[in-house]
Amino acid sequence: MPTEKPRCRWAGNDPLMRDYHDKEWGRPIRDSRMLWEMLMLEGFQAGLSWQVILRKREAFRHAFLDFDPAKVAKFGEPEIARLLADEGIVRSRAKIEATINGARIYSQIQQEAKKTGEDFSKWLWSFTNNKTIVNRTGIIHTETETSQKISAALKKRGFKFVGPVIVYAWMQAVGIVDDHSPDCYRSKAKR
Repeated sequence: MPTEKPRCRWAGNDPLMRDYHDKEWGRPIRDSRMLWEMLMLEGFQAGLSWQVILRKREAFRHAFLDFDPAKVAKFGEPEIARLLADEGIVRSRAKIEATINGARIYSQIQQEAKKTGEDFSKWLWSFTNNKTIVNRTGIIHTETETSQKISAALKKRGFKFVGPVIVYAWMQAVGIVDDHSPDCYRSKAKR
């Protein structure tokens, strides 16, 4: 029997969570659209477990047209009604409306980037000087000063469901923070 790789404890024994841990969690994402998608999914996760969202992720992608911000930004009451009836996703009107609004804000940022050169990805990564914050203390935070700053900046832009705890979980997911435990095989200290 092969020896099991040591992983972060949260990955547990669930194959979906382990696969997510091994292939996605903590890997730096620089693609603006994907950063936005993950931020919206983290917003849906508020009050729930990530496992619930991960199990519904494909249904979310289908429901929100592959998280195409230009398409989602055009959603109105008929699409909201469709989404509220979709049993495959989290049917929270507030979270659905926050995602539609988030698509509009994202699109505005991307439009402004044509003049400024700072797209959604560059803007968000600028909070860490374009570097991943590596945590090898074994102490996992729920929020940090950086997540508080990003949260405040997102809220100032009009995003919803982007409190500092949600933002920190998002930072971990998209690799702005590398919080793999010191004994995890994915820990940079062991690479």
